[in-house]
Amino acid sequence: MDFHQQLLKPGNVLVADGAMGTMLFKAGLKSGECPELLNLEKPEIPADVARQYFNAGSHIIFTNTFGASPVKLADFGLADKAVEINSEAVRIVRKVVGDKAFIAGSCGPSGKMLQPYGESKPDELFSSFKIQAEALINAGADIICIETMSDIQEALLALKATRSISASFPVMVTLTYDKTARGFFTFMGVDINTTITKLENEGVDVIGSNCGNGFENMVEIAKQFKKLTSIPLLIQANAGQPRLTVDELVYDETPDYFAENARKLIDLGVSIIGGCCGTTPAHISAIRQVIDTYQLTGKT
Repeated sequence: MDFHQQLLKPGNVLVADGAMGTMLFKAGLKSGECPELLNLEKPEIPADVARQYFNAGSHIIFTNTFGASPVKLADFGLADKAVEINSEAVRIVRKVVGDKAFIAGSCGPSGKMLQPYGESKPDELFSSFKIQAEALINAGADIICIETMSDIQEALLALKATRSISASFPVMVTLTYDKTARGFFTFMGVDINTTITKLENEGVDVIGSNCGNGFENMVEIAKQFKKLTSIPLLIQANAGQPRLTVDELVYDETPDYFAENARKLIDLGVSIIGGCCGTTPAHISAIRQVIDTYQLTGKT
């Protein structure tokens, strides 16, 4: 399969997977542990997550590498294992999906603030993202997804790092927005228009938003994106805002609610729909059923 062909096929809507962290915690990951280390020590766990999302109907499966840049792994003393962790993550998913789904190499934020707001230097983060992206690409990922970004400069560094490896490799970039009285802005004050302008100039293939919002806000975010750009759009909503119970976080947006709102995203022309925090294979299955009905009948 060719990702660009599938992405640009008229009327085609692809299904991404759902939450990784939610699933890993359900499988026994403890707070404070490094999720990405499971790729080496307990590969059967991320493999099972990939299998569940694949069986639920995901066209795109993300690797368990959200925090696997060397800079982020350094928090756990694992920077020297970055290539191994990222490479193995791709192999784990490939064993599950074969050539029946696309593998998206997940690249999350470094967790560090760039100068002058913090101590991180641009060249350090560029190098870190390049090491991660190169490992993912060399291991056989089909796409790089730079996700959950708040700082447009960090997102651009990750995008440029990937483009320094390949000028044509598919790259998706998503930012996380908060709803304010003035509109949607990231934690670092980046609005949707700025996001689009900056990323378009660097040749991003897919743009969009994930995390931070339930489906209602994500529909509004999607509307704003579609007004301002024709670049294919990726939307991955949380299953609502989390509630803390005695011993866990609970997300209230159900698979049926996701199905209802997936119809709205399809009508807006969103190219890829998936889930983020709190979502499960049941949410993804609900989205896939709506999309299959849409593509079979031409309506939802």
